[in-house]
Amino acid sequence: MDDQNKNLILATALSFLVILVWFVLFPPEDPGLTAATADEIGAPVAAPAADGTTTPQVANAAAATETATVEPAAQAPRIDINSPSLTGSLSLLGGRIDDLSLVDYTETLEEGSDLVRLLSPVGEELAYYALYGWAPAAGVAADQVPGPNTVWNVESGIELTPDSPVTLVWDNGAGLIFRRHITVDDKFLFGIEQSVENRTNAAVQLAPYGFVARHGRPDTRALWVRHEGVVGMTDNILEQITYKKVTDLEPSPTGGLAESFSAESSGWIGFTDTYWMTTLIPETGNRFTSTARYSEATNIYQVETVYATVTVEPGTTQIANSQLFAGAKEWDTIRNYENEGGIEGFLDSIDWGWFFFLTKPIFWLLHTLNGMIGNMGWSIIALTVVLKALLFPLAYKSSVSMARMKELQPEMEALKAKTGDDKAAMQQGMMKLYKENKVNPASGCVPILIQIPIFFSLYKVILVTIELYQAPWIGWIHDLAAPDPSSILNLFGLLPFAAPDPGSMFAIVSLGILPIFLGISMWVQQKLNPAPSDPTQKMIFAWMPWVFMFMLGSFASGLVLYWITNNTITFTQQYIIMRSHGHKPDVFGNVMESFRRKKKPEAANSSKPPKGK
Repeated sequence: MDDQNKNLILATALSFLVILVWFVLFPPEDPGLTAATADEIGAPVAAPAADGTTTPQVANAAAATETATVEPAAQAPRIDINSPSLTGSLSLLGGRIDDLSLVDYTETLEEGSDLVRLLSPVGEELAYYALYGWAPAAGVAADQVPGPNTVWNVESGIELTPDSPVTLVWDNGAGLIFRRHITVDDKFLFGIEQSVENRTNAAVQLAPYGFVARHGRPDTRALWVRHEGVVGMTDNILEQITYKKVTDLEPSPTGGLAESFSAESSGWIGFTDTYWMTTLIPETGNRFTSTARYSEATNIYQVETVYATVTVEPGTTQIANSQLFAGAKEWDTIRNYENEGGIEGFLDSIDWGWFFFLTKPIFWLLHTLNGMIGNMGWSIIALTVVLKALLFPLAYKSSVSMARMKELQPEMEALKAKTGDDKAAMQQGMMKLYKENKVNPASGCVPILIQIPIFFSLYKVILVTIELYQAPWIGWIHDLAAPDPSSILNLFGLLPFAAPDPGSMFAIVSLGILPIFLGISMWVQQKLNPAPSDPTQKMIFAWMPWVFMFMLGSFASGLVLYWITNNTITFTQQYIIMRSHGHKPDVFGNVMESFRRKKKPEAANSSKPPKGK
């Protein structure tokens, strides 16, 4: 490989590092939409509550009234929620869904670890809950509709399960009867049917709404490569607003900071963490406004959906249907809700990133392989084999080119000795040599350039898909989404003390088994390639495997496993192809020779007699 080729590879590696540093320091802007006011579709807007949460108020209401503070619901009557995937309860105070844990997921891998708790009631740290209701308009006073602190009665059902729905009822004593029929499936989707029966002699106007509130920002590790915060879809346009960007929204006429989006027929909005999500899903075909809000005074984040105002004639009943997703972002589950349940674009709630055209098919292939193999670690290895097979034509050309260049190495050294410091003559001679021997020096860089977006895409897949969360491989690797837990500092568990925590100052030198194998695989692979003629480049490339070993040591085990497998396959392919073209690389001899060169030579004037004489 000539100096130009080495320069290209070096530039690619340095560009990779520059991109990482740039996006850490200057994360990309969140995509935004043009904010839509409620007046544009005749929908309600919201008025702030004393604690920062808001219950929507109709824009053309005769008199705006303050909503009640959302009070703690711990002492209110509750109805248990039990399904194969969820456990918890809902409070009759406001009919809040505010206590949910995920049956199949634990906080840690330790025995007896608590279940992941998704929603928690007001009064607890980082309260997180969903509320539904009706906003009053013409002919209805604020105290005639159920609010966040209204105590509902149970009309039917004693426990919410996939086989037993629950119906709540509240009579305002003035001729309006409100009902809320709640269902849950065997995964993470609630059905919310709100109805109002008008037994008065006059028509009334109301607007159904739902909102999800978070008291304080969740304790998560913010990374530019994965989105956490508000996520939504408005008529097939994806909306993403990080928690930081929510606090930078424009002031709202109704208080706090807010941004609203109008939907003609479909959409959803919610809060997403890396693996979990709580999302409001209005019924398809209805016009609605979705809003992201933040109260600086109370540090409360909120998303809401509000339907257009409806008129309820005397003796009639109006019904508003919606859904609530509260659970894990499982690919199979979310895809089923999109394809079978009609929730448009729901699969994009998983943050596929800029390379979605690669991350989506890569994850599909990984998921398919895992369905056949039953182990994510071996599936990553199988995925690497498939990707390498697809790229084999390019790899073949690259290896053939390297084999020919290896054969030309003596002639290149002779040319360098002949031209001396005349770089122009050196370059002309090299190009003539390449042309005469039909060698393309740039062909070796193509697989490397293609490998970069694949690497980023797999990194994204491993980081954001829950299927790799706490997924074991073999032995000591119990979570492919976490770094290798072994450490050279305690001799991989032989010494009686624990490895440093991932966030500690010693973590960077606490290399695990997989990162060490990664460095070795890169180093051995280098021995197949022609050495750079420039001493500086030669030194840089000599250190590169060990630099990458430390850099990737703190990456997810699944990603390091992919890189080791990729290096091993690349080495094997290149070795076989080079031998098939008459070149017999003595890789292991080169390795031993590199060790011998590091030994300090004896001084020329040493009085010690030479060995063997």
